[in-house]
Amino acid sequence: MPEQIHTHDSGQASHLRLILTLGILSCVGPFAIDMYLPALPEVARDLQTSAAAAQYSISALFLSFGLAQMIYGPVADQYGRKWPLYIGLTVFVAASIGCYLAGSIAELIVMRFVQGLGAAVVMVIPRAIIRDLLTGPAATRLMANLMLVISVSPMLAPLGGSLISELAGWREIFAFLALAGVVSLLLTATQLPETLSDENRVVLNVGSMARGIATLSRDPQFMLLTLIGAFGFATFFIFLASAPFVYTGQYGLSPSQFSLAFAANAAGFFTASQFAGYLGERFGMLRMVVCSAIGFGLVTALLLFLVLAGIHPLWLIIAMLIAANAFLGFIIPTAMVLALDDHGDIAGLASSYGGTLQMVTGVICAAIGGWFFDGTVLPMVAAIAAAAMVAVVLALFLKPVPVTA
Repeated sequence: MPEQIHTHDSGQASHLRLILTLGILSCVGPFAIDMYLPALPEVARDLQTSAAAAQYSISALFLSFGLAQMIYGPVADQYGRKWPLYIGLTVFVAASIGCYLAGSIAELIVMRFVQGLGAAVVMVIPRAIIRDLLTGPAATRLMANLMLVISVSPMLAPLGGSLISELAGWREIFAFLALAGVVSLLLTATQLPETLSDENRVVLNVGSMARGIATLSRDPQFMLLTLIGAFGFATFFIFLASAPFVYTGQYGLSPSQFSLAFAANAAGFFTASQFAGYLGERFGMLRMVVCSAIGFGLVTALLLFLVLAGIHPLWLIIAMLIAANAFLGFIIPTAMVLALDDHGDIAGLASSYGGTLQMVTGVICAAIGGWFFDGTVLPMVAAIAAAAMVAVVLALFLKPVPVTA
């Protein structure tokens, strides 16, 4: 049985410390992505390369970020949650220094790939730690609290990246990321407990990993919940790849104004996520996922209809995306928890496999959307609506949870 986190006296302080620690660790990866976005034009100029080549440095991080999650989960199931964090964060710090020193776009792309290998650890381990401690609505509340801390990333990282780039240059962004990695290492060593007991550790071997993946892949509920979250995440990827060009090109925003608009679009997600645990307990977690997926699909479909009709002022785009992301705030933390609920014995593998599927799905959807992207808002909202509709269809196939007396 997972441990319960006490909510009084020292237990409450421990709960808060755990949320803050996991939140800071979980921000490392998003900061590595979001801080870098405003600096892309400067990177292209400084390294004398094209904008497309500079964008490959983002794709390289996404690719390694997704694939490496398959490594950390099984390792964490055998050796505990802390040692993989030490290894991954050390790789992240070293790669950030390598990015700072890169003399060509090819070197930067390679170092960004390595940076993603290290950053992936903070996607896998926090979710596995939550599953070690709690299940059900309580775990959803903790996941939502964690996402509240993580919410500083899309709100502050682009602005921070713009400020650092303007004051000191794009390389200093990676100096900051290296420092953040060192701080995360210190927090792991001093503030994070080991949550996986010796008796619950699983020996790592290719055979057991393959069997675990096969078990997860044959579980329709796990796959459906994971892919619902994956296509939800895909809308973030599509927005991330398209919005800088749409907001600054079609709507004429400055980099700092784009950062504020970027933060506003994330606000709906993180605000709604704080109510996911309560609503899941009140109405049923599975029902909330299905209803929220339908709401997500309806909002994005309406946005696409309005854009096709020629109605697309910036305030409307931002407002509709805030509403859509609010539904995602209900879907993603709840789907994560439900997907892991029946797989506590391989929570690390399940977390990493689910994370890899989500990341790869997001990269593929963003790449497909990129084929049709022309710098305007229509291809962006069309791709978002398409990913949302896939999530709706998947949600309709979820199996209801039997009611017990």
